[in-house]
Amino acid sequence: MILLRSVVGKLWFTILLLVSFVLFILTVMLLEFFQNNNIIETKNALTKTAEKIANVLEVHHDQFSLGLEISWEMLDKDANVVIIKDKNKVYYSPNSKNKRILTIADIRNDKALSKVLSFNSQVNKVTTLSADIPGNGDTSYSIIGVPFTLSTGSKGAVFIYQSLEAMQQTTQSTTRFILLAAGVAIILTTIFAFFLSTRITAPLRKMREAAFEVARGKFDTKVPILSHDEIGELATAFNQMGRQLKFNMNALSQEKEQLASILSSMADGVITFNRDGTILISNPPADRFLQYWYYEKGDYGLNTEAIPSKVMELFQLAVDTEKEQIGEISLQGRHWVILVSPLYSNQFIRGAVAVVRDMTEERKLDKLRQDFIANVSHELRTPISMLQGYSEAIVDDIAETQEDKREMAKIIYDESLRMGRLVNELLDLARMEATQIQLSHEEVNLTVFINRIIRKFQGPAKDNEIYLEAKIPDKDVSLLFDPDRIEQVLTNLIDNAFRHTPKGGSVRLNIAFDDKGTTMEVTDTGSGIPEEDLPFVFERFYKADKARTRGRAGTGLGLAIAKNIIEAHHGHISVQSKLNHGTTFSFFLPRK
Repeated sequence: MILLRSVVGKLWFTILLLVSFVLFILTVMLLEFFQNNNIIETKNALTKTAEKIANVLEVHHDQFSLGLEISWEMLDKDANVVIIKDKNKVYYSPNSKNKRILTIADIRNDKALSKVLSFNSQVNKVTTLSADIPGNGDTSYSIIGVPFTLSTGSKGAVFIYQSLEAMQQTTQSTTRFILLAAGVAIILTTIFAFFLSTRITAPLRKMREAAFEVARGKFDTKVPILSHDEIGELATAFNQMGRQLKFNMNALSQEKEQLASILSSMADGVITFNRDGTILISNPPADRFLQYWYYEKGDYGLNTEAIPSKVMELFQLAVDTEKEQIGEISLQGRHWVILVSPLYSNQFIRGAVAVVRDMTEERKLDKLRQDFIANVSHELRTPISMLQGYSEAIVDDIAETQEDKREMAKIIYDESLRMGRLVNELLDLARMEATQIQLSHEEVNLTVFINRIIRKFQGPAKDNEIYLEAKIPDKDVSLLFDPDRIEQVLTNLIDNAFRHTPKGGSVRLNIAFDDKGTTMEVTDTGSGIPEEDLPFVFERFYKADKARTRGRAGTGLGLAIAKNIIEAHHGHISVQSKLNHGTTFSFFLPRK
């Protein structure tokens, strides 16, 4: 079965079947021809022999015995003769002894044979003669009857007959010869068919192997050109196809790499959707946009089915109307403008592409321009007003007692210190933003460093009934950073967490390590930060709603200073928060 499925087997079977059919027809025709020809030639030979014997008997009518002897010499060993001189004299050939013989009774009883004597006509007949020897059975004979006339006027006849078995033996010999020749022809045909099919299929097998190599990505595979016929041309075309395919694949790979580089380097996010809304391609800015969405919905995994509903609305509108759609979405205090355009393939829409642009910085700058003067004026107006009011009270002798004067002077002193702190923090922030901050890196044992900071806040934590905890995975790790500056950052973050966490809440400091660096997180269970305020928490003069703060309010510069300190360490700081669910400030310090 395997052989018949191959090209070699099919060619061999086809050629063998064709040659066998031709040989069968030819054998049948040849056998029929030789058999008929043999019978005809035998009959003609018998007829000529009979005519010669009749002629000899007519010539030697006066020496009839001599004519008989000559006649017997003219016979073949397989032929038998019956000579009827007259009604009473019948002569049989000597070789008729112990064989099936034709008797005078057989001749007279046979209508066709009797015509030779009655009508002096020649007869040719095939008949069955009984065996002279019992047990030999009946045999078919070909009988030729030829009349002759003697000079005395008497009429006789020569009957020559021969068994058909001799003719059949000749036919069988011929048949065996023809069948032998046919067998030799079939064997030679099989050898020729295998040789021809091998010559044809050997290049095809090489092309099949080369095709599998090309399918595995080896486009340099070449097929040897063994001939200059159609198969050779096919091998040439295959090699040209491989070269062209390699060129096209390289071009596609280059275009794909170029497209990937362009998408990766774009500042705007790009999301490509299939017709059914499935995400096909997204670049890093788009992934960050989706991460904000997952965090907003409480899905911290990459659930690609949870595409923002606003984006899906724009996608559906773009597909239905075949027009660009523009929308805006806000997540975790960040703002994005989304442009969705339909994608076409052969004039049919096969999906859409969404361009997501982060407009947070632009919105922040707009808000900062609006709020900066108001914030500075507000921060300076309060202490200046208090300084002016209490100074006028002292000058106007409104304070009647010395104790009142000391209290007013104390307030004036505190407000001047507050103004000094504000001015110093503004100067520090200005120096940091001007990259003039000087860091003093030291090898710091992190456990000792964190425990010192936690001990500093144990008193306020106990007073405010807040649970304070720090988790350090490795107790013996040492890091290289500026301890004073990092302590300033952690102090500011923990202090902010205390002021926004109610009684019974908790503040946790978690530290994690990886190959890239160290991550520190300050997590509280406080009131959280409104979504609209999240983009501005690291800006100057940002302060949470005082209705949600406990104790004294800050200057609004602490987080801005913390951000500059972390960036000076080549790290980054971020915030995640949900209203009434708490806030997490985290910063990352890269490994030196």
